[in-house]
Amino acid sequence: MPEKNKIYTAEITGLTSEGSGVCRIDGMAVFVPETAVGDIIEVKIVKVLKSYAFGIIEKIITPSTDRIENTCPVYKKCGGCLFRHISYDAECSTKDGIVRDAFTRIGGLSPKFDSYVGVEVTEHYRNKAQYPLANINGKAVCGFFAPRSHRLVPITDCALQPAEFSDILKTVTAYINEKKLSVYNEETNTGIIRHIYIRRGAHSGEIMVCLVVRKDISRQLSALCRELTAKFPDIKSIIMNINPKKTNVILGDECVTLWGSDTISDTMCGNTIEISPLSFYQVNTIQAERLYAKALEYAAPKDTDVIADLYCGAGTIGLSMAEKAAKIVGVEIVPQAVENAKKNADRNSITNSEFYCGDAGKVFSDLRKKGCAPDIIVVDPPRKGCSAETIDVIADASPRKIVMISCNPSTAARDAKLLSQRGYSVDRVCGFDLFARCGHTECVVLMTWNQ
Repeated sequence: MPEKNKIYTAEITGLTSEGSGVCRIDGMAVFVPETAVGDIIEVKIVKVLKSYAFGIIEKIITPSTDRIENTCPVYKKCGGCLFRHISYDAECSTKDGIVRDAFTRIGGLSPKFDSYVGVEVTEHYRNKAQYPLANINGKAVCGFFAPRSHRLVPITDCALQPAEFSDILKTVTAYINEKKLSVYNEETNTGIIRHIYIRRGAHSGEIMVCLVVRKDISRQLSALCRELTAKFPDIKSIIMNINPKKTNVILGDECVTLWGSDTISDTMCGNTIEISPLSFYQVNTIQAERLYAKALEYAAPKDTDVIADLYCGAGTIGLSMAEKAAKIVGVEIVPQAVENAKKNADRNSITNSEFYCGDAGKVFSDLRKKGCAPDIIVVDPPRKGCSAETIDVIADASPRKIVMISCNPSTAARDAKLLSQRGYSVDRVCGFDLFARCGHTECVVLMTWNQ
């Protein structure tokens, strides 16, 4: 067993989804941040647990050929990007391995793995960012939290965000400081302004600025609205979201439109999509279109098929398939997203869709009792995966195909294994990178009824 504070020489042989390299010392796995596969390093052990340990780099003896020059000044402080120190090819190889490992090791499954799909652009691709605020040295600043903490790292220029976001942030924070508006303090539950939240349509260019506040301060923000709209003509919506709770959840339930529209619009898979502050909408629009195209390829619906779209958000996945199917039935728990989905269908003259609000498992169970018998179920659950009730109702419905889109390969593999025990074969899996330079990876899974 490695000893704490002792320095060892080791070779990094793998990377985790958290961005740490893995080496073995005295037979024990040791996780070392900011390393690359092939690095030969001197590593100092800083923590030893029962079956694994953590270390830090003391010296890179021989650097990996995967290493590249990091270009972000706050890379090591922010924690948002985990893979800025390695090539993008190496990052995709790592993420592909994470997807494959989840299904073969965690799920005990042996699907056909399609080639991993990386992004074409690794910078400025995000259409959404939420920046917490803090008071540092008497000034309001925004940025991101350091890893595993709520210690704010001041940032306005993030390489993953559109350039306009930086200019908007600087304008908003300057206004807050000029008007001496208070910012939220998590520990004392005092102060007013909690987050600056910005969305942008990747195709439309329309921008929404949303200020998350603890109580209504619309009068104090009227001059800010005038300043923002004068400087940034692409802003189409300025929203105040009120979240009075002592919570880590960013958004509250109440939205007040301060200027412009309640929503912004964008195009997804040829459909015009309406986006509210509370709507789920993939943060990488261009890559999400490729992801949804793969889901459509897997589903391969007939023009007589009924498709159930569970956890449907603003309806983007189901609506992208509507032209190929007889009917789309969407279920989503967020009321505003359901309203967006209905409006999106109307806006695109899609008449063969229905959307219902509520828990995916419970609502779909009720729909089943009323005669809904989908031929294909598309499911796009949150990171925690499908609820047990949702798995049960999906299996009981016995659709011909299930297409799962997941932002967490581990829970996707778990859910696929459960469905494989209920009569489904897990046929194909394709990994997708929607979060270049970050730790997350998505996947699409095809399951077919085999009984």
